[in-house]
Amino acid sequence: MHASVTPRIEINLAKIAYNANQLLQLYGAKGIGIMGVTKVVCGNPAIAEVLVNKGIGVLADSKLENLRKMREAGIQAQFVLLRTPSLSEVNEVIAYADISMNTELAIIQKLSAIAHAQNKRHQIILMLEMGDLREGIMPADMAGFIAEVLALPGVQVVGLGASFACFGGVKPSAVKMDELSAIVQGIEDQFSLPLMYISGGNSANYNWLMEVKDTGKINNVRLGESIYLGREPVFREAISGLFTDAFTFVTEVIEAKVKPSVPYGEKGQDAFGNLPQFQDRGMMRRGLLGVGEQDVLVSGLTPQANIEVLGSSSDHIVLDLKKSNLQVGDEVSFSLNYSALLSAMTSPYVLKAYTH
Repeated sequence: MHASVTPRIEINLAKIAYNANQLLQLYGAKGIGIMGVTKVVCGNPAIAEVLVNKGIGVLADSKLENLRKMREAGIQAQFVLLRTPSLSEVNEVIAYADISMNTELAIIQKLSAIAHAQNKRHQIILMLEMGDLREGIMPADMAGFIAEVLALPGVQVVGLGASFACFGGVKPSAVKMDELSAIVQGIEDQFSLPLMYISGGNSANYNWLMEVKDTGKINNVRLGESIYLGREPVFREAISGLFTDAFTFVTEVIEAKVKPSVPYGEKGQDAFGNLPQFQDRGMMRRGLLGVGEQDVLVSGLTPQANIEVLGSSSDHIVLDLKKSNLQVGDEVSFSLNYSALLSAMTSPYVLKAYTH
């Protein structure tokens, strides 16, 4: 089939809308609100608009550039910087984020100074280290940390949060969530501090949510993968009733020839410094696609037809065409995992095409 421009990523906005709505109901039934995470879709305004229209009023992204893009597109939401700001970007944080996640006093002091000078009040969520060992203040240090932050003008502590299943793969288990609730309760009591956001984690919290009766103090999660791909990240399993195919990566065949299955000649490294190994399958019909690692993370693509990805270089994917009758110019569609989605949405070489 010959169609529009390739490579492209086809984005089904209706399926994203459906997933967002289902998850809002699912988490809402247990008193948990959702921050829609836009980082994997690069703060795409069309997708952000869908989330807001479905009732997700808080959008979170790890890139200030994405927050700026959504603001300038007129998206009506509260914007959260999903990671600790760097000192060099504090001015932009005050300009583009309503809320930022923080773990370092030096950065909060600078946020305070700039917000105060502009007569603004910047909201912050303090992140706790709960074992995944990415960002976070150690629980034993939290009370002292908050005492210092509360003395600063121009900033307001509106929540506590924790990250799971990101760097260390630590699951947001019932034990971890109870621990987080207990820490929050202690902080609220000690400082008479009402906290708006107790953000217990991300899409990885799905299994906890389904099993737990009492969600404790947790009233917020940050969802990206489960909205866009209909999966939970701990085991990458599909969530019942959600679409897992809201995104499709499409490219086209630029060469189709019968060739040997094993490279011949003196061997050295490949384009990425590896020493590739090949299985001898005799002569085979091989296909070449005009995309590679510079366009998308090839290892995260799964062909929708009965063909096999043999490997890739920076701008080619090599296929075993098997029994398919794919010819030059024919389109090949792939489903994407989270990493491939991130790379394709970030790539300037991949057209973003919307379907309803």
